[in-house]
Amino acid sequence: MKPNFEEMSRDALRAYVLEHRDDMEAVRALFHRPSAKRQKMPPMFDKNGQIIEENVRLREESLRQRAEEEHRTRRKIEDEDNRRSE
Repeated sequence: MKPNFEEMSRDALRAYVLEHRDDMEAVRALFHRPSAKRQKMPPMFDKNGQIIEENVRLREESLRQRAEEEHRTRRKIEDEDNRRSE
């Protein structure tokens, strides 16, 4: 019997997916779940249409951090796959 993916925490669901990679229902549930980590970004332009440089910098930094986090996650999954195949 499969667990109820809607009731699982994001971390528990992620762990389940790592153990059951062929369970496409679980994979879909994980990737279609909104992330609590995502933050609302401040506007890039003021009411006069002028760029707000500080907000642009904040967005760039947020995107860089997210890309680094995704890279670390991919590396971790690849390392786990390599250990399993040894």
